[in-house]
Amino acid sequence: MRKGIHPDYGPVVFRDRAANYAFLTRSTMTSDKTIEWEDGNTYPVVDVEISDVSHPFYTGTARVLDTAGRVERFERRYGKRS
Repeated sequence: MRKGIHPDYGPVVFRDRAANYAFLTRSTMTSDKTIEWEDGNTYPVVDVEISDVSHPFYTGTARVLDTAGRVERFERRYGKRS
């Protein structure tokens, strides 16, 4: 990599506020907020709205939409196209 054109890549804690879950990884994201991690070190923390812990797809609570029923209901209401 060329020097001086890439952002710093270092440890960052991502915290899912919805599930009260945090994980330490490496990233180029930065934050003014910090958190003391389990190892005793202080790392920048980035709050996220949703992660794999709280996302409905990963938790198994995703709803499957009945698209066939919607099409049939539309056709009943407005008639089929000729």
